[in-house]
Amino acid sequence: MNFPPKMHRRDWLRRIQMLGVIALGSWFSPSLVFAKKEDADEAIKKITGGAMIKDGRVTLVIPPLVENGNLVVLTVSVDSPMTANDYVKVIHVVAEGNPYPNIFAAYLSPRSGAANITTRVRLADSQRVLAIVQMSDGSFWQGSAETFVTLSACTEMV
Repeated sequence: MNFPPKMHRRDWLRRIQMLGVIALGSWFSPSLVFAKKEDADEAIKKITGGAMIKDGRVTLVIPPLVENGNLVVLTVSVDSPMTANDYVKVIHVVAEGNPYPNIFAAYLSPRSGAANITTRVRLADSQRVLAIVQMSDGSFWQGSAETFVTLSACTEMV
């Protein structure tokens, strides 16, 4: 009996290749790629500094069903007079299911005229999207919306 058993160079290469495939498979695991609710909560804490967030004044409109998450139309509007004493300073949009929860931040001033923003965003999966607004007095307000992202597929009839 030979100990250790003889292995050919090709057998070693196959084993190393399999280890590489296993390592890559665990590295790109979907559970590691998408953010978790805790990640979004942490991002919101960084934005607000732990301050209380009130519901209301913020309307987030997003389609409830999206066929492709690459270009999702998102509209945020805030009930604000946009005067020198009462205006929206920042609108933050946070997605709970994206790899990075912070989608964008829009900075406004009284000269913006209205606190309405429409843009396209990329959503990785079905999720809840939040709009966190900081007012000029330092208060924070929020609005949210749920969306369901489907994966389109082409099928061929045989």
